[in-house]
Amino acid sequence: MTNRVETSSAPPVAKKIPARREHHGDVFVDDYEWLRDKDDPEVVAYLEAQNAYTETQTASLAPLRSDIYNEIRSRTQETDMSVPVRSGRFWYYVRTEEGKSYGIRCRRPIAGDDDWTPPEIAGDGPIEGEQILFDSNVEAEGHEFFSLGAHSVSHDGRWLAYSTDTVGDERYTLRIKDLETGELLPDVIEGTAGGATWSKDAKYLFYLTVDDAWRPDTVWRHTVGAGSTSTSLSMNAASGPDRTGSGTDDVRVFHEPDERYWVGFGATHSEEYLMIAAGSKLTSEIFALSMNDPTGEFTSVAGRTEGVEYSAEHARLGGRDYFLIVHNDEIDGVKAVDFAVDVMPVDDPSARRNLLPHRPSFRIEDVDCFADYLVLSYREDALPRLAIADLRGRDALPGADDFVPVTFDQELCSVGLGPNPEWDTPHLRIVYGSYVDPTEVLDLDVSTGERTLLKRAVVLGEYHPADYVAEREWAVADDGTRIPVSIVRRADADRGVPAPVLLNGYGAYEISSDPGFSVQALSLLDRGVAVATAHVRGGGEMGRDWYEEGRVLAKKNTFTDFVAVARHLVETGVTTPGQLVADGGSAGGLLMGAVANLAPELFGGILAAVPFVDPLTSILDPSLPLTVTEWDEWGDPLHDPEIYAYIRSYAPYENVAELPYPAMLILTSFQDTRVLFTEAAKWAARLQESTTSGKPVLLRTEMNGGHGGPSGRYRQWEEAAFELAWILSVSGAVSA
Repeated sequence: MTNRVETSSAPPVAKKIPARREHHGDVFVDDYEWLRDKDDPEVVAYLEAQNAYTETQTASLAPLRSDIYNEIRSRTQETDMSVPVRSGRFWYYVRTEEGKSYGIRCRRPIAGDDDWTPPEIAGDGPIEGEQILFDSNVEAEGHEFFSLGAHSVSHDGRWLAYSTDTVGDERYTLRIKDLETGELLPDVIEGTAGGATWSKDAKYLFYLTVDDAWRPDTVWRHTVGAGSTSTSLSMNAASGPDRTGSGTDDVRVFHEPDERYWVGFGATHSEEYLMIAAGSKLTSEIFALSMNDPTGEFTSVAGRTEGVEYSAEHARLGGRDYFLIVHNDEIDGVKAVDFAVDVMPVDDPSARRNLLPHRPSFRIEDVDCFADYLVLSYREDALPRLAIADLRGRDALPGADDFVPVTFDQELCSVGLGPNPEWDTPHLRIVYGSYVDPTEVLDLDVSTGERTLLKRAVVLGEYHPADYVAEREWAVADDGTRIPVSIVRRADADRGVPAPVLLNGYGAYEISSDPGFSVQALSLLDRGVAVATAHVRGGGEMGRDWYEEGRVLAKKNTFTDFVAVARHLVETGVTTPGQLVADGGSAGGLLMGAVANLAPELFGGILAAVPFVDPLTSILDPSLPLTVTEWDEWGDPLHDPEIYAYIRSYAPYENVAELPYPAMLILTSFQDTRVLFTEAAKWAARLQESTTSGKPVLLRTEMNGGHGGPSGRYRQWEEAAFELAWILSVSGAVSA
């Protein structure tokens, strides 16, 4: 198939200002490091010139983009409502309205203590008795970008804490609203990390701030009604940062000085304990404080041991309080690689014992505790699953055999626990989805196994799941490892004829790419494009070892696995190189950059979104956002010459060469704080200079977006249409 994107004009040429970098005896001269300065008008002008070039090169796709945008919109029920969730004395839900970009968060009172039936879901507007808590459409007015961070209602239902970001840099402003009067309190807290947690008595609000590297590192306690808090932080060498405001001195309750660790904050499901989680990728520690003593001192649940990860949740079993601890520590001298669950009496930590043993390839991810149930979230056969233990009528602690799996007929599907804020819920809200079935929200009666379908995601128009099939295949990597591949296509596709294929991949941080329905994918599938996912090592699909075999000094397995999947699709006749388009974002963008250097001949196109393609430059500089926290994932090239040499050998930017690169579309966001726009800009400049194929390398920068791109559903649909039209064009599925 021929490349359908026009190549009539040349891309902007970035000037070269050599910058010399030397580490461990290796010298690299970077001609484009000057593109790092976002305050330089010349940098902005260069990005805008690249945007203009991309628009010119893709201008012929405008009608197709319009068609796809209209398809997405026509399949979406724009005026819609989520399934109401009971919390306290109210049902909470989110509504959307046609023509409005953002959701409207609402609630209505429950009818009584026995009211566990969600109000009827209305597809045409408000429901009776509704109170609007927060309308993002109103708050977003006048802003090019809008993101809602915290949205937390106090336990008594009176106060709403919410935070907003109108730039895209994930620094939020936190405010408090009186839901009885609709008035805002004078409390305004700048520079927070997004979340907020109430004390049970609603006198205090806990929140997080980030350090200069954008790492959440400090927990603060704010007295409600005390006034605003400034963003100024002064560092005290002995105790960490102090935060002072014009009207209040917020109390620093926890600071994590180790730059490898992120900090999280929340409450147990029982609402009996406040919890702090401090964790690197390989080590964690949990701190707990009784909700009855919100100004007290947090204490460690199980200490901190290098290389041991754990989480903790409060459970009440047989009338006694316990912490259930999901961990990968040793049990009888054997490392619980795929995690185990221990039970520890809150009043007697020395009596901790194992509840669910470690089982290889049975990756335990979480345990959720309710008054009457324990819910185990785990992963087996590269799929997420649930199992439930019924605690009613039980005096003894449950064992492994008491957890009953929740099963569905579809082979490739995802099942997970939905929102269940009530500790005493008589049934469990679960969520099911697959590649071909629109997402379903169900209530499960644990005692009978009966499931009540509350909502199936609406796909307007003629959509029939039977028109599509999802299948699992296995590719073989260079070292003999079998790599799972999920493929979705139309059921009436001619298997004897190679078809265009979009191949997705990620492969980092133990994050899994699980089955899920996508309205947007229909615009590809209905034009004959199969959509495939390569579940490569570095992800978490096949357990902890799957992750370990794709990080640090085994990171190249991620890249060679993806190439092996691509070759498998070609060699089995599913597609041809000219019809195969690769797609990945963030760490998946690094994957795209690596495979572009490894096997450019295998792909007709590569799409990389917010790509982490200059990892060595970033990870060598601890002053850059999130650098030190990344060392557990990639290694520390600053202090370890072996790690430096290894990353140097695969870093996409530094290994760009005179190669016949396929058509490439590189997407980035100017305000992204996770992967700086600099990486994409530098990479595009080198690729445009070096490619020998004559196929265009396009760079598109969202000037008012963050790591997730633009905000608002209509802008996001426009962005999706832009990407899908490009994919269809370079794969040969359509003619421009």
